[in-house]
Amino acid sequence: QLQLVESGGGSVQPGGSLRLSCAAASGFSLEGYTIGWFRQPPGSEREGVSCSGSRGGSVTYLDSVKGRFTISRDNAKNTVYLQMNDLTPEDTGVYYCAVDLVLTGRCGEPLRIYEYGYWGQGTQVTVSS
Repeated sequence: QLQLVESGGGSVQPGGSLRLSCAAASGFSLEGYTIGWFRQPPGSEREGVSCSGSRGGSVTYLDSVKGRFTISRDNAKNTVYLQMNDLTPEDTGVYYCAVDLVLTGRCGEPLRIYEYGYWGQGTQVTVSS
């Protein structure tokens, strides 16, 4: 079955940047799937951050990251990226990617976390001075 692997997390100072990657590890093509990025701050619930609809059909962003984060795809590398710029301590958390199982081909606003599955293992992002 489909397996996702997140990478690219780390520790940065406020104002820094990171690029997260979400790759399929089981031979499935991500081009045909709507992929969401989520994050879970310590002690808090998971929230939707960004979404890329299948075949580039739509993109969405959490209001607090608009203008700072960019979701993109490199279909040749079978990877979905989340470029994160101007990071703040409020961006700290474990970041996950997952597949929208409803298969509409487009992103909901806001992201409907209960529709997603095949969660990756997560990658830690820490923003601190």
